[in-house]
Amino acid sequence: MIKLLIVDDEQIEREGMQTILERNFPDLLIKQAKNGKMAVEMADDYTPDLILMDIKMPGLNGLEAVEQISAGHPNTKFIMVTAYDTFGYVKAAIKLGVKDYILKPSKISEIKTTVGKVLEQIEQEKAQQIKTKLQEAALEKTLTLVETDIVTQLLFDHVHEVHIDMLMEMLDIPSTNEMFAMIVLLPRGSEPNYSMIKDKVRETKSGWVGALYGNQLPIIVFRQPDKTFRSQASTLAREILAISKKGQATDWFIAIGEVCSSLEQVRQSYQDALMATMDTKALTNYRFYTDIHTSLDARNSSSMDKNQQKEFADLIRLGQWDDVYIYVMNILQCYEKEGANLLHTQQRMLEILWITSRVLNEIGVETTTPLYSVQTTNYRQLRSETKQLLEGMEQSYDTHCNHLEADTIQQIKQYIMDHSHQDISLDTLARKVGLSPIYISKMFKEKQGINYIDFLTECRMEKAKRLMNDSEKSIKEITFEVGYHDPNYFSKVFKKMTNVSPKEYRKTLLRNKAN
Repeated sequence: MIKLLIVDDEQIEREGMQTILERNFPDLLIKQAKNGKMAVEMADDYTPDLILMDIKMPGLNGLEAVEQISAGHPNTKFIMVTAYDTFGYVKAAIKLGVKDYILKPSKISEIKTTVGKVLEQIEQEKAQQIKTKLQEAALEKTLTLVETDIVTQLLFDHVHEVHIDMLMEMLDIPSTNEMFAMIVLLPRGSEPNYSMIKDKVRETKSGWVGALYGNQLPIIVFRQPDKTFRSQASTLAREILAISKKGQATDWFIAIGEVCSSLEQVRQSYQDALMATMDTKALTNYRFYTDIHTSLDARNSSSMDKNQQKEFADLIRLGQWDDVYIYVMNILQCYEKEGANLLHTQQRMLEILWITSRVLNEIGVETTTPLYSVQTTNYRQLRSETKQLLEGMEQSYDTHCNHLEADTIQQIKQYIMDHSHQDISLDTLARKVGLSPIYISKMFKEKQGINYIDFLTECRMEKAKRLMNDSEKSIKEITFEVGYHDPNYFSKVFKKMTNVSPKEYRKTLLRNKAN
């Protein structure tokens, strides 16, 4: 409802004007002020959309009142009401942004026309404001999906270069040359804190937050040049831990990976963070990967280096269990040949088995944390128990895969094709087919040869091409119809995928039709 304020020092003039307006514009909410000073005071509480302001009033005159109200309420519009049709008044009113003026006395038809014209403008502006707010809300939702999907794909898959650069431009947190991964381990029942953690990271403008998988929340944090790595990471960790409710802080844990120099390497930092979550009983509720102390020499040739850790995790994700067995047993054999302390070897093998369990959890395979039954007494027993633990995890993996329907990929593809105009995230697809987002990302890429987001983009571009045959539709309309919220971004993606801009593509279509 549009709010209107009538300002006039003569009551009969105010009442007469209100009667005319109520008869011709019954949806208006109308109030009165008997002088300029009262109008200024009412503007703050009433916040009128339109003010009919008499110019000549005792004390604060109309022009002075307009100037004061406009300073605090720039969107309020004014129509001056005056018996003085002089150039000086008109010039001063125009300078203050007054929309029009009504002379005393005026015909009802003239008042109706003048006020109606400004009311129509106000209605158009309000409609545009609502539309803009809806678009901003939709864009904010899209950016949230973009952020979680980028983190998911950077840590567990590969993002197509067509998207990664542009999507990074859309996010309000710019990436830097150095970054590191953090993992927040949340206890059961603390899922509602997810949005609070996301808000905290955004507030600090320090990184991207991924989706919550089980009890793990991954975060990619970008280095701030004015702080040391440990200072920045420790501060953010403490701020996140402060979100937990009283009594629950001890149940939260944050692991911090090493700094890397590119997005391509951030997956390794994530693996570092996974290692740092092995033992959550630390003096503080967060731990750096570099602070993990083992009695084994990290430079020992039989230890997994970072590339080997990545290769090992990939073998697990791909379900290549024969190679997993060989990998683990070869490491165990190296320790045995070197005569390593048996207890230290058992600890090292537990680390590797724990990585296996974590990777399985990432892709949606439910498995318990592997533990040796007792302290081993010889290498033969250690080999036997290690094999049994691996077999148990392989069985969990097979059980998980057997529950998948044969047409899962087709379901996902069909859903994307039918809903390509909507915001589709990995979480959306996960709920649709009952699988984990990470597993879907891996499976889709493995079976289709492209990421799901690439397939979604292809569907949108094909639909956009079809819509461009309709010359009545603008590029902006097509943008929204195919599922984008920013015409500039749509044009960039379209050109990347087709090598021509939407306008050029449409011109070619029209030329072909003409021929």
